[in-house]
Amino acid sequence: MSIYSEKHIGDFVVPLALRLGEQEISHRRLKLLEAVQAEGSISAAAKAIGMTYKAAWDAVDAINNLAGVPIVVAQHGGAGGGGAALSPAGIQLVSSFKRLGHMQTQLMALFDQHDISGDLNVIRSLFMKTSARNTLSGTIKSIQRGAVNAEVVLGIQGNDELVAIITNGSADSMNLTVGQAAYALIKSSFVVVTTEKVKTSARNQLCGTIERVTEGAVNSEVVIALAGGNTLTAIITEGGAESLGLKAGEPACALIKASLIILGVDS
Repeated sequence: MSIYSEKHIGDFVVPLALRLGEQEISHRRLKLLEAVQAEGSISAAAKAIGMTYKAAWDAVDAINNLAGVPIVVAQHGGAGGGGAALSPAGIQLVSSFKRLGHMQTQLMALFDQHDISGDLNVIRSLFMKTSARNTLSGTIKSIQRGAVNAEVVLGIQGNDELVAIITNGSADSMNLTVGQAAYALIKSSFVVVTTEKVKTSARNQLCGTIERVTEGAVNSEVVIALAGGNTLTAIITEGGAESLGLKAGEPACALIKASLIILGVDS
């Protein structure tokens, strides 16, 4: 377990995050969890910390995906958007964060005693965010090498699996091994949505229930909650969403070609 503290030094901000095992949850997301625990709903929690409702839902999806176990359990329906509560794992996570609060104060005192500002710009360049909407964590279950490419099977929450095709060179450079923790990055535009299982050349077909549909002028955002606990976000045309009749609570499947999945590991 480790904690990163937030402190402004010039124009640089050292981000605060809580790392439990291989997973990391930002300070803002931890505050969202605290607010969910206090308010009993995602909409009220979002309002309490100055976050939009959509951003809060996106954060909850990311937390549940990255933590490896459900952290926030949501109940849909009602004028306020339904209620939400923390799972036992979520309650423990928030409790750990609160207990580490005094350690943050002590750490800040150490920063004040030592001049490290000359290295902070270098440190800042090491923090990177990805444009891929879907980031799922799991464990490598198998690696099958071919002449040029390798097929990597990643076990994610529940009994769901993702199959990715990467080059042998990439597998070697990341030192991929069975049992290793890894991340799958999938752009939302790479996810094809169907309302039932179909025969397809796409190697990955993950089915679940539509959590929500956000309509836009041209495209719609569709979030599918998988049985194992993860969520997958797809961006499809508005016409496609209408023709499929997509609605929250209805069954749906996400199709993803193995060659479109990017794998990542902690260095």
